[in-house]
Amino acid sequence: MQDSVHNCVIVGSGPAGYTAAIYAARANMNPIVYTGKEPGGQLMITTDVENYPGYPDGIMGPEMMEDFRKQAERFGTKVINEIIVKADLEGPIKKIWSETGDEIHAHTIIIATGASAKWLGIPSEQRLMNNGVSACAVCDGFFFRGQEVVVVGGGDTAAEEATYLAKLCPKVHLLVRRDEMRASKIMQKRVEKTENLIVHWNTETVEINGEEAVESVTVKNNKTGEESIIEAKGFFVAIGHKPNTGLFTGVLDMDGSGYLKTTPGTSRTNVEGVFASGDAQDNVYRQAVTAAGTGCMAALDAERYLAEKEII
Repeated sequence: MQDSVHNCVIVGSGPAGYTAAIYAARANMNPIVYTGKEPGGQLMITTDVENYPGYPDGIMGPEMMEDFRKQAERFGTKVINEIIVKADLEGPIKKIWSETGDEIHAHTIIIATGASAKWLGIPSEQRLMNNGVSACAVCDGFFFRGQEVVVVGGGDTAAEEATYLAKLCPKVHLLVRRDEMRASKIMQKRVEKTENLIVHWNTETVEINGEEAVESVTVKNNKTGEESIIEAKGFFVAIGHKPNTGLFTGVLDMDGSGYLKTTPGTSRTNVEGVFASGDAQDNVYRQAVTAAGTGCMAALDAERYLAEKEII
């Protein structure tokens, strides 16, 4: 058990967590980052990142996260590669426990646990990850300009991804498991109006084909059982994301999908001294640059909280 009380503990790494750490460290808050089970977040499974400002030639996701980590450590952030498994956020002193049994006390907690993309669960999906398989059209669609692609999903996310890709690709195939979409009416209309977007109803993915990269997709019609092959170079899974917020269920306010709710225009949660940033509270944009922005907000909000309480 730790007797000292830390000014700021950040749960989770990635753009949000490390940016929060940079700002907190520069404000002499002596932050500690617990990286979680996926140090660096989703960018650790991303190859080329070309849409983050400051990298004119692009950068590999893991390399980018290493840069973020080094910058945070340069200003004195302590980074611990452990998972937080328990939290008690009541009272002015917050308590969290790591997987090794350490009890950590803090005046402020910044949550940056992110969200994980949902996958279909077929082996070829993981084998061809970053070689044509993606869960983010905005991140990776640029690499498939002029090529046919497949999008899987029937909700708003799939509709948005498919219509976005239709601006870059000559033909987009949208695979919908049922005979109707779950997407909002306005998004369904947008899909219908997109001429180079072909919807395959009652269709599921059987296999993603290709040795080194995606070459085609084998699909099956749920009603007839008939299988067919769609030639495509990209395969985008758009069946949603799951925020990594289970640790805080019943304590912090969440929406129906588990994303943390914050006071509009801030990173403040319903618990005083606890702040949320990144994809754990953002179910709309889910970009590295927006995650970093909310990480900055969380650190500034935490600093103001500590100043108001005359702790620093």
